[in-house]
Amino acid sequence: STAPATTAPPTTEPAAPTAPSIRELVDIGTPLNLAHAGGDQAAPHSTPFAFAEAVAAGADVLELDVQLTVDGVLVVQHDDTVDKTTEATGPVGELTYAELHALDNAYWFSPECWPCQDRPVDEYVYRGIRTGDVPPPAGYTADDFAVPTLREIATRFPGLPLDIEIKGEYPDAVRVAEVLAAELAELGREQSVVVVSFDDDVVDAFHELAPDVSVSPGLGRLTDWFLTGAELAPHFEVLQLPPFQGEIEVINAEVVQRIHDEGRVVWVWPDSASTQENEAFYRKLLADGVDGVIAGRPAAMTAARSG
Repeated sequence: STAPATTAPPTTEPAAPTAPSIRELVDIGTPLNLAHAGGDQAAPHSTPFAFAEAVAAGADVLELDVQLTVDGVLVVQHDDTVDKTTEATGPVGELTYAELHALDNAYWFSPECWPCQDRPVDEYVYRGIRTGDVPPPAGYTADDFAVPTLREIATRFPGLPLDIEIKGEYPDAVRVAEVLAAELAELGREQSVVVVSFDDDVVDAFHELAPDVSVSPGLGRLTDWFLTGAELAPHFEVLQLPPFQGEIEVINAEVVQRIHDEGRVVWVWPDSASTQENEAFYRKLLADGVDGVIAGRPAAMTAARSG
């Protein structure tokens, strides 16, 4: 007799990890390590390389900024010009995605001083990788030192939530909000992102477009809340605040307790131009009870949290 025919089990790719929802993050209770622009003090600002290095360093959430190219592509980019990070100059909104993507987004990064454009040339340790003049580090490619799209980062790191800031002001930035809302829906990312803008009108425009996506209040509402006790709407679950506003101390144990008493959490973004991006300062913030630090040095935040 012949053995019965057997069918080999189908081979399938392992399922991609799914990022926790913002509600799940809020409920965890452990202080979060949020990588500011991928950890802009430790790696080139907003590059895929920086985001990957941040994940390796223990980041829980990737913080990033978005705006549109002239041909309507949503890119991860902080400044409204390319002057600070690339070899070129000029507004992002006047470049096509192809033009922007070709630039060396690590051109001005120095681990000794960021952002500084007056350092010895050999301090710009990643310069030339994007353009093929220098080989990339092991495991990376030249594209990892380019300006990425939001879609690229969201799909490359499916297991990590995103903290997304819309750059620009109302009404011009409403177009960014529209494209972002549509893209998050396409990517199935509505539950695993927080969206914020300094401009409350932009936050409101986005919230109207995507009411199921978590949003943080802008500067006007936060100022009124801090100074006058103005109430914030219940949908603002996450407040994002600096440690200081000028000479005014914003974050201390009392303010953090006030936020917790309202049933909210607070993520703090240190000032990258000051002496706040280090393990000791992160430890101070954690001692005050903050729920997350938007860190320019994710490895230092990992150390602060574990110590």
